[in-house]
Amino acid sequence: MMSMTIGILSPGDMGHVVGDVLHQNGLSVITCLQDRSQRTRELAQKAGIVDVPTYNQLVIEADIILSIMVPAQATKAATAIADALKETDTDITYADCNAIAPRTVHKIDDIITSAGGTFVDASIIGPPPRRPRATRFYASGPNLDTFSTLNNFGLDVRPLGDEIGQASAIKMCYASLTKGLTALCTELLTAAEMLGVSDALAAEFKLSQTALYDRMERGLPSMPTKAKRWIGEMEEISDTFADVGLTPNILTGAADMYRLVSETHLADISPEQRDKFPNLEGLIAVLAQHIQNKL
Repeated sequence: MMSMTIGILSPGDMGHVVGDVLHQNGLSVITCLQDRSQRTRELAQKAGIVDVPTYNQLVIEADIILSIMVPAQATKAATAIADALKETDTDITYADCNAIAPRTVHKIDDIITSAGGTFVDASIIGPPPRRPRATRFYASGPNLDTFSTLNNFGLDVRPLGDEIGQASAIKMCYASLTKGLTALCTELLTAAEMLGVSDALAAEFKLSQTALYDRMERGLPSMPTKAKRWIGEMEEISDTFADVGLTPNILTGAADMYRLVSETHLADISPEQRDKFPNLEGLIAVLAQHIQNKL
């Protein structure tokens, strides 16, 4: 297994860092950049991830493929890999690491296994893994041995058992707090700005909610760069909660908030352009003005 080759779909904000960690720990890392952006191509090159020309070539060369992309693209990517598996008569391990609902994971499991592949339900909790042990890769399913070997190559893999859907479920529940809270904070601060009580509310938060307000000041200014891809994630969480008899409306509201943010120019700033990030007050001012313009 020391000579394993890992396929990454796609080497974006999270995927290129994962690929870089695996590459730095001695593994060959490849991708297929068909229809990917110039920025993604640059991130792949930066991480030492080698581009192969076709999905057929990707499944022939890779031992494991890690799918790390926006939720809306997860099923399409799995279908493309399944088609390649059928055309090449190849058996690989396909780990879906996306922020998707258990119901979506079961669909992708069927797509991959019906094509002869081995499926792993995986999820990522934490930031891109630039620091050891900062990021967990939860995994579930009946065939975790190959994926679990990535523990030896810089990733923190944590098996949850042999049931498909468990790894995705923990991600859905966790992200409902972290990203759901971010959406709520954004909405309430924007409302306070439009109602003329922004300064008074900030003073009260500093007095009685110091840790939370510090988190807002640190975290919200970079949120617009991720808002577009968080829309789909909130919708997947909504589906997850609805499937167990809970209201989906809290997280569909969060999706609406990220949809609003994605309509502003701030959503077009790339994560590498940190000097263009607004401060908290600037972010809220942009959102309030955007809403005023729509009224």
